[in-house]
Amino acid sequence: MTLRRSSPSFVLAVACLIVPLFALPLRATGAEPPLQGFSTASAAEQRALEARFDAELRADDLRDWMRQLSAHPHHVGSPAGKTNAELIASWLKSFGFDTHIEEFDVLFPTPQVRILEMVSPTRFTARLTEPPVGGDATSNQSQEQLPTYNAYSIDGDVTGDLVYANFGLPKDYDALAQHGIDVKGKIVIVRYGASWRGIKPKVAAEHGALGCIIYSDPHDDGYFQGDVYPQGAWRNENGAQRGSVADMPLYAGDPLTPFIAATKGAKRLALKDAQTLTTIPVLPISYGDALPLLAALGGPVAPESWRGSLATTYHLGPGPARVHLKLQFDWSLKPARDVIAVLKGSEYPDQWVVRGNHHDAWVNGANDPLSGLVSMLAEARAIGLLAKDGFKPKRTLVYAAWDGEEPGLIGSTEWVEAHADELQAKAVAYINSDTNGRGFVGLDGAHSLEHFLNQVTRDVTDPEAKVSVRERARALQIARGDAEAQKEARSRDDLRLSALGSGSDFTPFLQHLGLAALNLGYGGEDGGGSYHSVYDSFAHYTRFGDPGFVYGVTMAETGGRVVLRLAQADTLPLTFTPVAEAIAKYTEEVGKLAADMRKETEETNRRLADKTDALVADPQLVYVAPQPKDAVPFLNFAPLENTSARVTASAAALDKAIAEKAGDLSPENRSALDARLRVLERALTRAEGLPGRPWYVHQIYAPGRYTGYGVKTLPAVREAIELRHWSEAETQIGVVSGVLGGYADALDQAAAMVTQAAHATQ
Repeated sequence: MTLRRSSPSFVLAVACLIVPLFALPLRATGAEPPLQGFSTASAAEQRALEARFDAELRADDLRDWMRQLSAHPHHVGSPAGKTNAELIASWLKSFGFDTHIEEFDVLFPTPQVRILEMVSPTRFTARLTEPPVGGDATSNQSQEQLPTYNAYSIDGDVTGDLVYANFGLPKDYDALAQHGIDVKGKIVIVRYGASWRGIKPKVAAEHGALGCIIYSDPHDDGYFQGDVYPQGAWRNENGAQRGSVADMPLYAGDPLTPFIAATKGAKRLALKDAQTLTTIPVLPISYGDALPLLAALGGPVAPESWRGSLATTYHLGPGPARVHLKLQFDWSLKPARDVIAVLKGSEYPDQWVVRGNHHDAWVNGANDPLSGLVSMLAEARAIGLLAKDGFKPKRTLVYAAWDGEEPGLIGSTEWVEAHADELQAKAVAYINSDTNGRGFVGLDGAHSLEHFLNQVTRDVTDPEAKVSVRERARALQIARGDAEAQKEARSRDDLRLSALGSGSDFTPFLQHLGLAALNLGYGGEDGGGSYHSVYDSFAHYTRFGDPGFVYGVTMAETGGRVVLRLAQADTLPLTFTPVAEAIAKYTEEVGKLAADMRKETEETNRRLADKTDALVADPQLVYVAPQPKDAVPFLNFAPLENTSARVTASAAALDKAIAEKAGDLSPENRSALDARLRVLERALTRAEGLPGRPWYVHQIYAPGRYTGYGVKTLPAVREAIELRHWSEAETQIGVVSGVLGGYADALDQAAAMVTQAAHATQ
């Protein structure tokens, strides 16, 4: 599902990578650097183990597995989905894992009727098809393919004047209002990008629209970016992006069973009570189908930043284009099949390292998700071979191939909800991956794993640049980051992790249970035009994604090191100073957000009073001045700042205690320390969850209400400010400060435990 490192902006960043790699900091020669959580002796053993692991990775395995798994469309509930789950299970079992398939019955609507037609000023019927292309053997499987649609759109039969609303974000409707355009009773057409797709119909409905059409503009992932498929990687005029439009920022998983697993006997909501379904019909289309609709629009010319790359002038409407949209779905339950494989730990069997990647796809899914899945399978195969040769992991390894990720993180969420108590008692961390391709490593995750992941990526070599993948990521940050990012990349040894929002299967682990999580993957040089289309195929991937599967092997080297080091560490390799630094940064950001909004509001209201914008507006065009905004009060951030400072001191003390004394602990005390470290992430959660979103309990990271995939840090405070809910902002500052105070207490208790236990053994 995740698209970040295949986005046009990321690809442009890659194209502009001009910093010489030899000018970057290099690792000192001589003795190997230490490994977090390992003694010198155990670190040497670990490096030897990893060398044996690397020797078992074969690019041909990844190619063969992808060819088999992408041979047919394999969406949730499909015959090929079942076949693939059984095939993956058979492979994992052959690798030596105790393997089973866990099944859930979930709501997964599939389309029965899809009609989009322009009824005036001329007649046009959208084709809504993705025809086969030469050289792509699976693009002609029309009888097996899901047609282009948005899952969890409601049924609907609506007709209305068309309005172009850019990316369909709240600010875009503000701009339409200044042009005197109201979308109430109309159908909006918006382009993909700038937010998760599910936000677009949500905002359209909030403004009274009857329906929503989402199209892929060639400016964003078509011919503006490069040659289109099959000549190049980018989306051709017939390619359309399927995808879920469920309101996942409310809760993930099966829409009918929030908070509980979708087992056969589960109590389900009535369809009308499912809060994550849209309230208006929604349909995705290609830019070939979008062009006649956009060309028929009148009204004002769209602002420059709204214009795409189609051969027409972009107008806003409303009309004279008038369209008819009719959708009808089969709303039955479908089986979601999770493959779960376990290799039991020899010393700490009740400490679980959980590793996952989904296996379901919208169609054939070579890139999304199989590029990541085959790397994960390579990890599991290599670990299995080590185990057959006598290796025994200290901690239990749980490998999972999730079903139902594409509709809404369903397989992972239902499994997490089914096993929540056991996971909270045993899970050490969750390591996720999704898509993978040529390019740069992503550094995304909970900040307690920041130093650990930097050490892992320091020890993996980029197959193209022949430096560590961390140093290549540093080069990208220097070349294309903002001033702050460039400064950090040059001055900070560790690269900072990006906070996790949503868009893949880490969400239920991190943001619902409060388990530390990472999201791994490479990309940025592999194009983005096949996303969620029939052209996401083996043929496309082996030409453009990662032709030699060299980054597939690199991904396996990365994921394998993460899993093996978490499994084998003497003490769990978590550090907490990066958490404190992130919290301090986010605290500063929300204070600055309020200050910037205050200045912006004062300037806006002054210009309204002076009629500045009205005077510069073209008098031949409609201009409607917005209403003045309420003044931004001076919020009291002192409680947040004070507890953030406490966290900083407490984290430093714990990290110092672990560094100096953990090696002196007895095995029993090390196990007790692990138990404390493992639950510290959960101390950043609140049982009541976020305001209006109780499923999301983490108070530091969450998907945004109006960003979806995009993260909101300190979300309860940040979003209250953004929504101008000042009283709620004050309340949430106090609430989050209380959570941070509890986190500082937990850090202090862990530090005291280390000191006392080390003293007792002396």
